[in-house]
Amino acid sequence: MPPTPPPGILEPFLAAADAAASTRPEVDAEIARELMAEAAGVLHDSLALDHLDGHDLAIVVGALADDLTAPDPGAAVRARAAAVPDGDPDLHDPEGVRGAYLVSVQVLGL
Repeated sequence: MPPTPPPGILEPFLAAADAAASTRPEVDAEIARELMAEAAGVLHDSLALDHLDGHDLAIVVGALADDLTAPDPGAAVRARAAAVPDGDPDLHDPEGVRGAYLVSVQVLGL
């Protein structure tokens, strides 16, 4: 059995799955949680998030969790990456955050 991603990565993904299942009747909660746990695990095992500090990691993980429940997750993540301004004062490494989004698209096959 592969290692479980840390709570800081897994919990936002599971919360997004629960939110999607509660607001969209066509979404099966158990399957959504399983898929989001798998996505969290794949991202954790990849190098997509490794370069981010704790502050930026929390922002990226939350955004990815939300975007992965969108009707077109790949488009949602790419749009989010494109919207990261170079001098964003809320991010420690805007370029690294943008890169993490784009690498995540590739890692997850979106």
